[in-house]
Amino acid sequence: QVQLVESGGGSVQAGGSLRLSCILSGYYSRSHCMGWFRQAPGQEREGVAVFDSDGNRNYADSVKGRFTVSVDNAGKSLYLQMNGLKPEDSGMYYCAAGCRTTSIQPLGAPRYNYWGQGTQVTVSS
Repeated sequence: QVQLVESGGGSVQAGGSLRLSCILSGYYSRSHCMGWFRQAPGQEREGVAVFDSDGNRNYADSVKGRFTVSVDNAGKSLYLQMNGLKPEDSGMYYCAAGCRTTSIQPLGAPRYNYWGQGTQVTVSS
């Protein structure tokens, strides 16, 4: 059974940093088809930073240069380092893994099979 468990969310002021973690169990595909998404109230879930099916990092334009996605050597933990946080970065952050299709672009939520429960990030101005 695949389980993804996120942690590391919290409340910070604009300009601050947070590091999100996602523990992946029952799933292994080191640095392929996994990443981070976020969803603000009333908005669609959007891709933030992912590893595509070739292991390349893909970032949303809004976070390039500020966020970094990484995975540990064992492929069991996925991380999102977030620096220079802005109020518009606020939302529920989800870890996702497992490409059920490659016909959807890497930052598209429907591409992924497995999801965590999310961790809340709130950035105040």
